[in-house]
Amino acid sequence: MSLSGNEAEQHSAPDQSRADEVIADEPRNLLVLALFNVTLRFSWIFKTESVLIPRFMDVIDGSGFVRGFLPVFNRFGQSVVPLFLADRLRRAPLKRRVLQGTSTLMGACFLSLAGLWYWLGEPFHGGSPSWMPIAFLTIYVIFFVVSGMNQLTLGTIQGKLIRVNRRGRLLAVSGVTGSLISITLAWFLLQRWLEPPLQLPGSGYVLIFGFAGAGFVLAGLLTLPLREPADNECPSTARGAKQAVTDAWEIIRHDSVFRRAAVVAMLFITVQLLFPHFQAFGRRSIPKEDEGFQLMLWVIAQNGAVGVFSWVSGIIADRHGNRLAIRVQVFLCTLTPLMALFLVSGFIDEGQKYFWLAFVFLGLVPVTMKTFVNYTLELTDAANHPRYVSTMGLCFAVPFVLSPLVGKLIDIIGFQPIFLAISAAIGLGALLTFRMAEPRHSQT
Repeated sequence: MSLSGNEAEQHSAPDQSRADEVIADEPRNLLVLALFNVTLRFSWIFKTESVLIPRFMDVIDGSGFVRGFLPVFNRFGQSVVPLFLADRLRRAPLKRRVLQGTSTLMGACFLSLAGLWYWLGEPFHGGSPSWMPIAFLTIYVIFFVVSGMNQLTLGTIQGKLIRVNRRGRLLAVSGVTGSLISITLAWFLLQRWLEPPLQLPGSGYVLIFGFAGAGFVLAGLLTLPLREPADNECPSTARGAKQAVTDAWEIIRHDSVFRRAAVVAMLFITVQLLFPHFQAFGRRSIPKEDEGFQLMLWVIAQNGAVGVFSWVSGIIADRHGNRLAIRVQVFLCTLTPLMALFLVSGFIDEGQKYFWLAFVFLGLVPVTMKTFVNYTLELTDAANHPRYVSTMGLCFAVPFVLSPLVGKLIDIIGFQPIFLAISAAIGLGALLTFRMAEPRHSQT
């Protein structure tokens, strides 16, 4: 039954009032979310997935096979678990409380890891105990489960509080500012904390992980000034795990625009299968006494690139749409494994000294993932943002079932064939961006 004129006007009045409230608070919320993203960035640099975490894994267990589990646990936590929690987030009246809580828990994980490493201390001068890899990976899984919910909540809040043509600005400002602060901290702190001997418990990793944990807690506190209107009309019925998977499948099955983007996302994200192996590949050709400086340089190169790429991608996305930004990003990501192979191939003298250039291209990966989230937000209304974003996250997770196999194959046949295969997969994804739709073309 249709609404009468008066009923329709009464029904739309609260929605209009809410929209006006969101727009009025948008400058404040942009600033708060930018500060949150910046704090998250300079905390994350002290647990960089392509350098510091796999190097720590090599300290406690040096095999490529075990190292290959890092991307699996990373993506499982960030993609699969949020799929089952997306509906709870949708029904939460205030999403910022979830953002604050998950940020604090992320900090607690790394503070506990720093405490454990400090507690081991002097008794293990010859190396870490045999149970340390299991303990570390357990904390690592918990962290990424919480981090996955944190990123889902952040994407949902951006969709709720920031208009579509302002999200690129948020990405650009927070990316550049976060990179400048991260690089400064890395130069003055990481270089000192990464001095040999890295292999001893109680060394620089206590400070590195402790700093990261404290930064995540601070990020949670920075969400307090967010102004968010409460969602009061969400249904109280909860979805089970089976229904969550069914809903995700329905989105993939019936939304062809989403499906095309998801295929590109799955091919692009295969670059992360190489994340724990880049540093192992690069370290083979550098002197032991230069390792600390080189690790620090790689971290700086990657995070500096994130800032530059965030700025450029944000401008492209706001002016021309997220589809074009994704196309450029994925094409450039194709070069990442090729650059690493070229620099150690011997074609240029002392190419290993320039291995940091490979990490410049790695800086595209987190920027591209955020652009995919912003693209996904444009495909549906705000009420369905958690389900769409979590479904895209699930698609990101699909290739990671191959990660231990990739690690094992690197142990058996070496780095070169695997790096070439991943580059080919990303290149295919880049070509398929020409089949993606631009959502803004259908908006009035």
